[in-house]
Amino acid sequence: FVYIFGDVMSAGIGGGNRSDYIAYIVPGILMMTIGSTVIGAAVSVSTDMAEGIIARFRTMAIYRGSVIIGHVVGSVLQILASLVVVGAVAVAIGFRSVDATAVEWLAALGLVTLFALALTWIAVGMGMASPNAEAAANSAQPLILLPLISSAFIPADTMPGWFRPIAEYQPFTPVIETLRGLLLGTEIGHNGWLAVGWSLALAVLGYLWSKSLFRRDPAAR
Repeated sequence: FVYIFGDVMSAGIGGGNRSDYIAYIVPGILMMTIGSTVIGAAVSVSTDMAEGIIARFRTMAIYRGSVIIGHVVGSVLQILASLVVVGAVAVAIGFRSVDATAVEWLAALGLVTLFALALTWIAVGMGMASPNAEAAANSAQPLILLPLISSAFIPADTMPGWFRPIAEYQPFTPVIETLRGLLLGTEIGHNGWLAVGWSLALAVLGYLWSKSLFRRDPAAR
């Protein structure tokens, strides 16, 4: 994609060459990786619900929510591993973050982990609310589509007026812009607080939703 359209798409970020566009889109690609990976959590939880595995765990002398927490932890670790692979590919094709300090890298890692945790809890809720794995995968598709209508590929201020609010007022754009600021030195502004706020809100919402569904009678699904 970058090597075919990089020079053309870079015009949307004020010119520059292919390497500039690679640097621009990497944070967005990382967010798309998170969105696509958490679908696996939704499918896995839905499968366990349908096969009665979670119901059996409810009857065992263990913490009842341990199986769900296991899904969440496993998904976050899988996401981080996927991001390492994507990051290595990005470096191989020319991505560089020469000005970012160690503190900024740690902040970026913390934000990515928090956002991955938030989306995983949302995906777990989707999986528990779905009657089967196919429905769970379909219900989680917006987590892949939202980055496509964010500032992942072009700046929001270059979008048509009617479309710009869709890109700006959603969780992915402030996270992407904050990562760009941390890794590339662009202005973060209010995006940092918005990114953390969205992440915390989604994490709490997903946790409470999943907790409510977990307590529900399996026969009511």
